[in-house]
Amino acid sequence: MRVHFVLHETFEVPGAYLKWAQERGHQVTTTKVYENEALPETVDEIDFLIVMGGPQSPDEDRTTFPYYDPQAEIELIQKAMKADCYIVGVCLGAQLMSVAYGAEYEHSPEREIGVYPVSLTPEGLADPHVGLFGANFDSGHWHGDMPGLTENAVVLATSQGCPRQIIRFSPKHYAFQAHLEFDSEAIDLLIAADGEEVLEEQSKKLTYVQNPETIRAYDYQEMNAKLYEFLDSLTN
Repeated sequence: MRVHFVLHETFEVPGAYLKWAQERGHQVTTTKVYENEALPETVDEIDFLIVMGGPQSPDEDRTTFPYYDPQAEIELIQKAMKADCYIVGVCLGAQLMSVAYGAEYEHSPEREIGVYPVSLTPEGLADPHVGLFGANFDSGHWHGDMPGLTENAVVLATSQGCPRQIIRFSPKHYAFQAHLEFDSEAIDLLIAADGEEVLEEQSKKLTYVQNPETIRAYDYQEMNAKLYEFLDSLTN
């Protein structure tokens, strides 16, 4: 299988998504948006498109992030939709997917940073792939926005801080606001990017922001294993 990653920042790494693709022997290609690499013009060489996160929003102008072209990414996702590729959008990628489907992304009720429980909805428990997670599980979080919903979108998972953690837009297209791919490397990069002291202060004021020490202390292997199980089930 040919897996293509769209990466927005050096500190937003694909973590367990990339490790899964490599360990399963899939052919991996990437577009590093932050290095001004061009997005693929077609999806002819892509079976599975994974669009990762970043500090941007789907309607960002190019003043702050001159290398980021949200409309071009939305069009790439739409090409992958029409070609019946597998698609997973993560965080920003999830929001871009929702816009590609015709929805409007929204701000999450709460900013979430750290590890917090996620609960499956009845629809999530019935989903053949997401249902493998179990009714409740811990997931990484690092966001202030969330995907929009279309008439046919199905919310599969929620958290106390965000009502849209996992959304199914079609049987092969899933949006993850949750970060099941986090590992120690990803966490260190995100903490460094946001600033240790900034996060420490936010953790004292915001309900769903943990301090850096707590975030680093978590063992991410179990959530990574759940992600592997989902990806295996989705693509088999």
